[in-house]
Amino acid sequence: MTTTRRSPLVLSLAALAILGVLAAAGGFAYLFLRNAPPPAVGLATPSGSSAPAGTGSAGTGSAAPSSGPATAAPGTGAGTWTIDTAIGSFTDFSSSFVGYRVDETFTGNRANTAVGRTPAVSGTLVLDGSTITSVDVNGDLTQLKSDDDRRDGQLQRQAIETSRFPTATFKLTTPIDLGKVPADGQTIDASATGELTLHGVTKPVTLPIKARLAGDVVTVTGATEIVFADYGIEQPSSFIVLSIEDHGTMELQLHFRRG
Repeated sequence: MTTTRRSPLVLSLAALAILGVLAAAGGFAYLFLRNAPPPAVGLATPSGSSAPAGTGSAGTGSAAPSSGPATAAPGTGAGTWTIDTAIGSFTDFSSSFVGYRVDETFTGNRANTAVGRTPAVSGTLVLDGSTITSVDVNGDLTQLKSDDDRRDGQLQRQAIETSRFPTATFKLTTPIDLGKVPADGQTIDASATGELTLHGVTKPVTLPIKARLAGDVVTVTGATEIVFADYGIEQPSSFIVLSIEDHGTMELQLHFRRG
C-alpha cells in the first residue's frame, strides 16, 4: 500500500485556505446574523417630565421621560438648564446619551448598522427669553457601548482611539433664535451651529435638532453626518468587520433640567 505524503508547503496552503474560509464565514455571520440595531433618535410624545431612572418607553431609542401629568415650567424657562443623567434608562435608551451609527459592509453592500452610545454625558444649556445663548456638551467616549464588546475594544485603539481621545465636546457658537418662548409640550425644530471636537480635532458643524419642553425638562435630539477623514479618523481594520463606510452619523439625545 502506497502512502502519499504532502509537502509542508501544500499543507500550509491548505491550512491557510481553511482559515480563510472560516474567517469569511465568521465575518458573514457577524454581519448578517445579528439583531436589528436600535432606531435613530427622535422625539416621542412625552406624558411627563420628572421620570426617575429606569422609566421610559422600552425599545424606542427616543422616548422622552415619563412619570405622570406634565407640569408647566416656572416662569419663562429662562436660566441655565443642566443635563440630568438620572432621567430615563440607558437599558432602553430613554436616558441622555451621545453616540454613533456606522454601516458595516460585506462585498460593498450594507450588511449591518453598528450603533454605539455612551450615557456618560454632561453639559448645560442657557435659555434667555426665546433665545438659546449657550450650549456646552461633553461625552465620555471611553464608555461607548455597542452590541459587541469586541467592537468596543477595537475603538479604544483604532478609529476614534478613545484611549488617546477620551472626550468629545460640542460648544454652541451662534445663538439659536426660537422665535418665541417655548410652550409646554411644544416641539421646536432648529439648527445648532457650533464647534465639535472629536479625535482631538475641532471643526465647525451645524446640527439639526428637535427640542421639546415637558414640565421641568427640555429634551433635545439631533444627528449629523461625520466624515472620518475630516477628524483624522482612520477606518478600523478587523477580520470580523470586513469593511465599513468612510462616514457615519453622530447622534444625541439629552434631557436638560433647569438648575
